[in-house]
Amino acid sequence: MSIENEQDIIALMRIGRIVGLTLQHMGAAIQPGMTTAELDEIGAAFLAQHGARSAPILAYKFPGHTCISINDEAAHGIPGNRVIQPGDLVNIDVSAELDGYFADTGGSFAVPPVTSEKQRLLETTRKALNAAINAVRAGQPLYVIGKAVEKIARPAGYSILRELGGHGVGRSLHEPPHAVPHYFNPRAHERLTEGMVLTIEPFLTTGATHIKKASDGWTLRTSDGSLAAQYEHTVIITKDRPILVTAV
Repeated sequence: MSIENEQDIIALMRIGRIVGLTLQHMGAAIQPGMTTAELDEIGAAFLAQHGARSAPILAYKFPGHTCISINDEAAHGIPGNRVIQPGDLVNIDVSAELDGYFADTGGSFAVPPVTSEKQRLLETTRKALNAAINAVRAGQPLYVIGKAVEKIARPAGYSILRELGGHGVGRSLHEPPHAVPHYFNPRAHERLTEGMVLTIEPFLTTGATHIKKASDGWTLRTSDGSLAAQYEHTVIITKDRPILVTAV
């Protein structure tokens, strides 16, 4: 969507704060031995407490309130009976709706003990997200996002998943622009406009640049079994630094 008035900003910031707090609440609750279904229920209860509704369920009838993906699962992991183990990388993606407005956020969490390899992957992915956020301004082409991510990921030795990009959001979970690449793609030359609402969510891996869909029809894994990490914010484009809708 594109912001039309102050009410749009207020409403987006309200649901953005809720999904941001939900992500933090779920991340703090992760414990070895719990199932991903149990973690999802914690998120579901928190959303309900704040009057918000799960966007994946509303939009796609996803079999979970949030997406929980582990290790080589990059995205769209279905909460279930999988037990979280010490040393796992757990990615949580939270998107929800309130009063007709949608926001989307995500983050990766390392379950202790954390190896230096996993810690470095997480730190680099977060740094790549921040670099992309700092790069976007009204009037710039979409490809500045991928260019900024590449400048962080490539020198550190990490790959970027090409099929998983950002997207417009606001009045629904997925809106134009539908493909915001996190790798440098000069064909992504659509101009960012003031008031545009979109997600920035780079996926870095220790090897793969592509994904494959699991037999459950939802979960997306790295094609070679390498580790994946992601951090995500919903942002509002301005002439200056974007407004972080999902920051808390």
